Amino acid sequence: MYTKNNKEIKHLELFAGIGGFRFALELLGKDFNINMKCIGFSEIDAFATKTYKANFDINHDLEIGDIVKFTENKNNLKKLDDFSLLTGGFPCQAFSMMGLQKGFNDLRGNVFFRIIDILKEKKPKIVLLENVRNIISHNKGETFKTIISLIKDCGYPYVYYDIFNTNNFGLAQTRNRVFIFASKTPLSANFEFSQKKVKTVFDKIKDKTSLLLQQTVLDVLEKNVENKYYISDILKPTILSNGTKNFSSKSEINPLIAKPLTATMVKMHRACQDNYFSDDFINSSNPLEYKKLYFTKDELLKKKIRKITPLEALILQGFPKSYFNNSQKVGISNHQLYKQAGNAVSINTVYAILYYLIIKENVLGVA
Repeated sequence: MYTKNNKEIKHLELFAGIGGFRFALELLGKDFNINMKCIGFSEIDAFATKTYKANFDINHDLEIGDIVKFTENKNNLKKLDDFSLLTGGFPCQAFSMMGLQKGFNDLRGNVFFRIIDILKEKKPKIVLLENVRNIISHNKGETFKTIISLIKDCGYPYVYYDIFNTNNFGLAQTRNRVFIFASKTPLSANFEFSQKKVKTVFDKIKDKTSLLLQQTVLDVLEKNVENKYYISDILKPTILSNGTKNFSSKSEINPLIAKPLTATMVKMHRACQDNYFSDDFINSSNPLEYKKLYFTKDELLKKKIRKITPLEALILQGFPKSYFNNSQKVGISNHQLYKQAGNAVSINTVYAILYYLIIKENVLGVA
């Protein structure tokens, strides 16, 4: 157990992606003088791992790689350093609205049990997990009940969850994700784990943090980008299409708050699914008034319209420009950066939750 005289938190990051949980923790540590020590990370995607290594000092970290292979050997679990916080955005495809929703029958869904293996062996004090919000209703709620029950069976009787929207935490993106918090020990009598509570606490301190803060996408969008990001006249009708009888939704460009970033945004879906912006909106002196203007599809087809850049995608998730630059230096392609941004956790949301837990509620005894 950590004391106020030992301001260090040891952390294990599972399904790390490009390190969103770790980056949020490091910012929190910087802002509140706490040493955040990552003892190890797991990630199976080689490109995401390359981005991770480009942005963190991993010289003293255990690189777990494939968590399934790692946990198959029980000696690996025993050799893990002790740590007080486990985080992970475990694979969501098995539970996503856009997938086949096979849940625990899907291999990707089954990797959740590898978290359970580690919790049973190492028993960190707290756990923070993230997934798509549809996991709550998957299989009529039975999947989520199983997840909560399995966590409790590992010695975590206090399990809480809620849906958090990125846009409520200083980023110009609508992104709803469920966060699950579990603790081995009881918390204060008035403890509440909810978006409303975390946001109320976060709003009081956000301007004093090292986080990127955005009001609208106009705080993120660059006025001059390369031509390759502009939509060709051939593709514009597809981008602006409302779809078919089986899937029809109003395709609108120039959202002030970005639609949820997806791992497949590099493929350029319709404007009801991905984010597209016209030059005249980006350069408007009064964007709110511009938004009130109506344009026919024929008029829109004549406008210069572009997709967001990989840099803008990362910033909409709360990563700084240096993250993008470091990743480019090691040869990560735009295609992979789009995918990585779409798969990442939103830095500000994680920071807000961890601030509430670690600083406000002092669940690890270091505040």
